[in-house]
Amino acid sequence: MNPNPYIDEDLQALAEHARRFATDRVAPGFRERDRTRVLDRALLREMGELGFICPELPEAFGGLGMGCLAAGVIHEEMARADLSFSYLNLLASLNSQILSKYGSPEIVGPWLKKIVQGEAICAIALTEPRGGSDAANLRLRIERDGDCYVINGEKTSISAADQADITVVFGRTGTPESGAHGVTALLVPMDTPGLTTNRFDCHGQRAIGRGSIFFENVRVPVSHRLGDENKGFVQVMHGFDFSRSLIGLQCLAVARVALDETWEYITQRQAFGQPLSAFQGVTHPLAQYDTEVEGARLVCLQGLWLKDKGLPHSAEAGMAKWWGPKLAYDVIHQCLLCFGHGGYDRGPMEQRLRDVLGFQIGDGTAQIMKTIIARTRAGRKFVPA
Repeated sequence: MNPNPYIDEDLQALAEHARRFATDRVAPGFRERDRTRVLDRALLREMGELGFICPELPEAFGGLGMGCLAAGVIHEEMARADLSFSYLNLLASLNSQILSKYGSPEIVGPWLKKIVQGEAICAIALTEPRGGSDAANLRLRIERDGDCYVINGEKTSISAADQADITVVFGRTGTPESGAHGVTALLVPMDTPGLTTNRFDCHGQRAIGRGSIFFENVRVPVSHRLGDENKGFVQVMHGFDFSRSLIGLQCLAVARVALDETWEYITQRQAFGQPLSAFQGVTHPLAQYDTEVEGARLVCLQGLWLKDKGLPHSAEAGMAKWWGPKLAYDVIHQCLLCFGHGGYDRGPMEQRLRDVLGFQIGDGTAQIMKTIIARTRAGRKFVPA
């Protein structure tokens, strides 16, 4: 990890510790998890025992109280080894922030400790068949019935849908015309009667997987509500600024390891009596991408640093989210080409390419991120949509 102003000695030591674990324990199963499409729960618990899940959470919830930059360096190291497996870190950090801030302590407390210990996976169920980027256009119904809420509808393209233990569900409690201001968030155990799931055959990130969650008269106690009724979307969506910076770091970490391997390869591979590194047509594209990866990483770290300081960071998070995944895909594509037919074979490089592509779609497209940046800079009234 290159030194920079955001990473102090403690964070550097944490990153080195995480890299040793990721190299020794996570990386060896990288391709096998892609083949089987199954996460290793024992490995997840091992990661939890070492403090690599949600280090930013306060100690009262089982975390280390180290801040968001600590989560960032861990996300990087896990993603270097396996982006799909590092999705577990992402889900844990995003959802734990939501639960700790908006949930009832007696309900969310035990779940938070399980998440931090690697004993539970929490999904987040926002996307629906009719609403992706238009995330506030929800149709899943949540209706109050005494001391319970009753849920009916479908969520789709949900990461870890069939492997999660609990999920944060967003649904409509207000009228369709109320938009984002008529949405409520609930914490729903995945073994609740009336809840079923399926699994998609995805292009990448196959170990974490994606699928649909179906709700048929699913009853959840009112105590499981996260935030205020009808304000779940407006309140909880602020947490996505955190996860967007993390996603940028994850994708760029994959790009970095691809670049490192390619720099080494082109010094060894001979063509026309010289190493490939002697040809500017090979080295100059890599040099440009290396420059951009370093710059994009600093934007991601800036977003986390601002969050740790309690300062606005929506624009930086948007930059991290659209730039990181797109840049990572372009970098890995170039690296694959440098390896020629060997890069095109089934193996680490093509799997990385498949894995990073998904983040250009999920958790906010580039167009949505650029709209957020524009609203931050120009003002929302001047950038209505």
